[in-house]
Amino acid sequence: MSFTVKDILQMEVAPALGCTEPVAIALGAAAAASLLPGKTIDRIAMWADPNIYKNGMAVVIPGTGGMTGLDVAAAVGAFGGDPSLGLEVLNTVDQQTVEKTKTLLEKKGIDVHLIEESGLHIKTIITSGNDRAFSEIKELHTNIVSLTLNDVPVTDSPLLSKVASKSGKSAMAILEEWLMGLTLDDIFELIDEIDEDDLAFLKKGVEYNVKLAEHGLKYGSGLGIGKAIERQLRQKLMVKDMATSARIMTSAAADARMSGVNLPAMSSAGSGNHGLTAILPIWAIKDFVDHDEETVLRAIGLSHIITAYVKAHTGRLSAVCGCSVAAGAGATAGITYLVGGDVKHMAGAIKNIMEDLAGVICDGAKAGCALKLNTAAGAAVQAALFSLQGINVQDTDGIIGESTEQTVRNLGTLSHQGMVETDRTILKIMRDKVKSKQ
Repeated sequence: MSFTVKDILQMEVAPALGCTEPVAIALGAAAAASLLPGKTIDRIAMWADPNIYKNGMAVVIPGTGGMTGLDVAAAVGAFGGDPSLGLEVLNTVDQQTVEKTKTLLEKKGIDVHLIEESGLHIKTIITSGNDRAFSEIKELHTNIVSLTLNDVPVTDSPLLSKVASKSGKSAMAILEEWLMGLTLDDIFELIDEIDEDDLAFLKKGVEYNVKLAEHGLKYGSGLGIGKAIERQLRQKLMVKDMATSARIMTSAAADARMSGVNLPAMSSAGSGNHGLTAILPIWAIKDFVDHDEETVLRAIGLSHIITAYVKAHTGRLSAVCGCSVAAGAGATAGITYLVGGDVKHMAGAIKNIMEDLAGVICDGAKAGCALKLNTAAGAAVQAALFSLQGINVQDTDGIIGESTEQTVRNLGTLSHQGMVETDRTILKIMRDKVKSKQ
């Protein structure tokens, strides 16, 4: 089975309001709550895999006025989320939702549990009087695989994901298998398939993410990395070149998004921050190159595909920072394309950024992610420009392979096998820190 660019964009790129891990928790809770015949919610119990757990602990939930936590995500989803909106489930959260959430938290009516297994997995049980609703999400943030009411399966809900094949594999699993079999040459040829509708969709992603960047620069949201760099430019402590422009725009958007601003991001490969890194460094450098908007958007399309390709190897969530190595690889490929590089230059750029950033860990979603996106954006520009100058990491170095494809496979091995204990240790540190403050 083969896929088109349109298939990849439709399945891998979508608007997301808030960090996608707590959003997935909210979606599971909203889906379960939608089954209840009564309006009241007495108790919520939810279970999450280590990576969902890690990424939901510290990031601000949109619409809550600065509240954080997996328990908050589940409650606002249950009380005010619209599950039909997918990753924009929190778009309907209002002040009444927040008040109900605070009341249930005060009553200690929300239980959060860790599932000791790998792979994206969320289970939610909501109790209302004598009724008990259950939802389960697996593999993907929006992949609702099971709904039950009072232990009776609900099979006719439009919220349930459809099985795509007789093998029982989801459409996304089949897409990822196909992506993993591609070469960089195959991916480069896909750019020619991008049509007017695709270009319009890619432009919408730019508009979403630029709005986040503008908010971050205006208000200094989160850590205020983007605004701080801009201030240093005015003070003549830095110069505005391609790398600095990419860093400002990308980090400012992350500042806004991680602070819980009520603006959607266009995500890539299941992550809003991946979407920021895949899109904004390329858009930020457009004024430094002589290209029309269509070419810039095609470069962004290439970035999304490369991001999806790398994530197919590393997994949706892991101890490796995907914003750095997956979306960073996408961004550097797109930048290389814009500055006149060919496939050989793209291969070199991807190897360069992986040698540079493969060791960046994911220690959960939080304001500090803006620092990592700042690094990834600058590194994406640097890796591309180095490659055009003939500077390419050799395959004798570390995890770098003879080809881009082998390098990405090595990264996948590192993610799935080498970083498992690292992931456990990161989560233990984070949970111990929370316990020490209770």
